[in-house]
Amino acid sequence: MSKNKLQRFAAMEQFNNVFQCTAKEVLLGGEKSDFSGHWHEYFCNDNPIVLELGCGHGDYTVGLAKLFPNKNFIGVDIKGARMYNGAKAATENRMPNVAFLRTNIEFVERFFDHDEVDEIWITFPDPQMKKATKRLTSSFFMLRYQNILKNNGLIHLKTDSPFLYQYTIEMVRANNYLLLADTDNLYNADVQMPNYKYATCIQTHYERQWLERGMNIKYICFELKHKNEVLEPEVDIEKDTYRSYGRNYNA
Repeated sequence: MSKNKLQRFAAMEQFNNVFQCTAKEVLLGGEKSDFSGHWHEYFCNDNPIVLELGCGHGDYTVGLAKLFPNKNFIGVDIKGARMYNGAKAATENRMPNVAFLRTNIEFVERFFDHDEVDEIWITFPDPQMKKATKRLTSSFFMLRYQNILKNNGLIHLKTDSPFLYQYTIEMVRANNYLLLADTDNLYNADVQMPNYKYATCIQTHYERQWLERGMNIKYICFELKHKNEVLEPEVDIEKDTYRSYGRNYNA
């Protein structure tokens, strides 16, 4: 591990807006963590809670928190060295409506109570073309989201991946979710939706890389309806043929 990463991990321990929990701690801790049901106490208000899953550098967590001071935003990711940027920015700008949770997303329902979350943003996740259960818009994750998200709460997806975009559309169709916005070219679209402008006014670290490469950005927003069963789409979807940047690339 690089010296810079070690320094960032050490700094993360000092941020009051960062909560960290390893997979081992989660698995040994029982069905729900001590965080579950207590996020409004941390924020000292009853304002809506919005998650950014796979938050990376926390671009949406911090960006939306600036636009909506009457909402609380929590970025969730396992990569603390990236999350450091958002935590530092929120601390320096004295943003009381921002927090970060460092853990695996598959454990997200352990950290939030039923109906505790109002909205979820998923920004440029790995499309996980080989294994459906790892896709952040799969039935595996939808079942977890509906345990924490209010009924008919919003889920936003921004992605460069044609595969993940089409897969998510088919997921929405298979489960009769209400589709509120859908475009395969976000910056050349006429989408009429109250939150649509917030999909374009904030660009993540990875989004800027894709735009530099001439890639179209896809955006979907739908309501997640509470169901006993979530169906996987039974369709063949063409795999992406391009590669992402290597780990050493810095924009």
